[in-house]
Amino acid sequence: MQTALLETRLGSLPLTARGKVRDIYSLNEDELLFVATDRISAFDHVLGSGIPDKGRILTQLSLFWFDFLNDIVKNHVITAESAKFPSVLALYLDQLKGRSMIVRRAKMFPVECVVRAYLSGSGWKDYQATGAVCGIALPPGLQESDRLPEPIFTPAAKINTGGHDENISFGDVISTVGEDNANELRRLTLAIFEKASKHAESRGLILADTKFEFGVIDGEIVLADEVLTPDSSRYWPAESYAPGGPQPSFDKQYVRDYLESIRWNKQAPAPSLPQDVIAKTREKYLEAFRLISGRNEL
Repeated sequence: MQTALLETRLGSLPLTARGKVRDIYSLNEDELLFVATDRISAFDHVLGSGIPDKGRILTQLSLFWFDFLNDIVKNHVITAESAKFPSVLALYLDQLKGRSMIVRRAKMFPVECVVRAYLSGSGWKDYQATGAVCGIALPPGLQESDRLPEPIFTPAAKINTGGHDENISFGDVISTVGEDNANELRRLTLAIFEKASKHAESRGLILADTKFEFGVIDGEIVLADEVLTPDSSRYWPAESYAPGGPQPSFDKQYVRDYLESIRWNKQAPAPSLPQDVIAKTREKYLEAFRLISGRNEL
């Protein structure tokens, strides 16, 4: 197993942002370099250990989905082929290969476009308290992990403070981005989800919920950031689906379970992970990649 890449260092190239997973560099006025590291976060903290190859898995999955969905919506990717990267990056290809892409700068909407087809996570908590999710009334008597009558658009405000994003109503989206943009974001979100769900189903997976980020390039709405990875989506194995409680998933389940077992207080500093938890988590990410993409090799 390779060593986890926790942080990139690309000489004098300007670092625009360092998120929980991605390091973003400015190449010029029009282009950015996205690098997915192997950092992993849980309970809103980046942990002391990374998951080897996680960044490569996230990047390759996003590239698969960007291509798969291109007939519905364009995206911001210019190239992910390191052989086509500009010469300024030549010294750093060992850090970048397989886990980076050059993208066009987009004017991003300050809205997380969340879509849910099943009652889980914060949606389940909301339903238990109010009988609705983000103000959308649902039938009474639903259980945790039940399938909803139809997928629902449940947006969130992007809050760049390290905390949870805040669920908002569709009216709030209209107030933030305007009615035409709000309607188009909702239409695109549901159309993408429908196509992606059918593909996931054909691979033995349930896509329970996910979130998308959109921006504008040359006056056109495009899909940006990452798309339909285990970090931004809840995938369940279809063969073991059983509503009435939480489902096994392809994301950070082993990590969360371990952190709960050691009774971490969810305050900084975040702990490191034992090797067996790292290995099991890596295998879950790899399994999701193999199932979704149909490829065995990164």
